[in-house]
Amino acid sequence: MEARAKLFGHPIHQMLIVLPLGLLSGVVIFDVIYLLSGGLQWATISYWLIPAGVVSGLVAAAFGIADWTKIPRATRAKSVGTRHGAGNGVVVVLFLASWLLRGSPVDRPGLVAIGLALAGGGLSMVTGWLGGELVGRLGVGVDDGAHLDAPSSLSGRPASGMPERGRGNPPPRR
Repeated sequence: MEARAKLFGHPIHQMLIVLPLGLLSGVVIFDVIYLLSGGLQWATISYWLIPAGVVSGLVAAAFGIADWTKIPRATRAKSVGTRHGAGNGVVVVLFLASWLLRGSPVDRPGLVAIGLALAGGGLSMVTGWLGGELVGRLGVGVDDGAHLDAPSSLSGRPASGMPERGRGNPPPRR
């Protein structure tokens, strides 16, 4: 099932998710370093990563919702997509709450604020797996007819062209 929103032939949602995932994972890493070292600079980095991660997560979510609306009802993909999206909504709320509890970039974050970020990071691992299940196992966001010798997305040709026989390629998806 092809993605609804594409840029240069590739799904926009799949391109965008790396930014919030990286930024919010950075929060977890720097919060752990802060807890181990006590260095305020690590908490300050986390403080500024959170709003960037939340905003970029909301932008990625808009494109994810557009793709989700194209998934047929009563399919496993719709159910997995619902859990993926709802879970990521909770991730954003957990990090936003963590950010609000931190006060300012020069304040030392409390354990509740750090705990919320750690919970958000843990949940993002589950929702990331669900996103991988959508693409890798259920074919959501994959071009119809994709195969190992498909032409470049920039060529203007559909992926569904038949691959050469005898090269070990699976038949195109239908």
